[in-house]
Amino acid sequence: MRIVGFPAGMFQTNCYIVSDDAGDCVIVDPGQDSEELVRRQVSEAGLRPRAVLLTHGHLDHIWNAQQVADHYRVPAYIHPDDREMLSEPAKALSLDLAAMLKGHTFVEPAEVVEVFDGDRLTFGTMTFDVDHVPGHSVGSVSFRTTVETEEGPREVVIGGDVLFQDGVGRSDLPGGDHEVLLQSIAKKFLVLDDDAVVLPGHGPSTTIGRERRANPFLRGL
Repeated sequence: MRIVGFPAGMFQTNCYIVSDDAGDCVIVDPGQDSEELVRRQVSEAGLRPRAVLLTHGHLDHIWNAQQVADHYRVPAYIHPDDREMLSEPAKALSLDLAAMLKGHTFVEPAEVVEVFDGDRLTFGTMTFDVDHVPGHSVGSVSFRTTVETEEGPREVVIGGDVLFQDGVGRSDLPGGDHEVLLQSIAKKFLVLDDDAVVLPGHGPSTTIGRERRANPFLRGL
């Protein structure tokens, strides 16, 4: 399995392309201005997109979801509690951010699949376990998979805006709740091994062990 990530748009949202040895791939969180780079990387690597996976419905993570999903004629996967943001992202924004959307129209991808806690998604030889992790948004989810390394299998979590290096997701937008966010991290992230890798929605990757030791927001969890 191969995972390539790049920051996209004014929000520098991490978009990930996960592929297997046979060339099947999924695209995670195609944010603003990500479509062209996604198409280029998919074409250059000769990949076959199977799905668009969305960790949550906030604008910076779904901006190009419809364009990417419909271009490749693949479904977009999202938790039902965040689905309405695909067509009405302003509902989950502050007033100043919502004002930026004047003149922009958003529509759902042609095919949307709702995901739930405990679901297991399979694309080619890739398997992703879905964990519902509310707090940043009501419908935030993470996608867990296992990557074979020289040291053996290692768990990788594509976590959206739940847990960052030395930080946690904001909870001041509509649907956010800081205490619920911390409970989600305790129940779904801190139960993983220390060497589990977290690929967040913004900023650098980290590990569960590092955040367990050094993240000031996790003290006492």
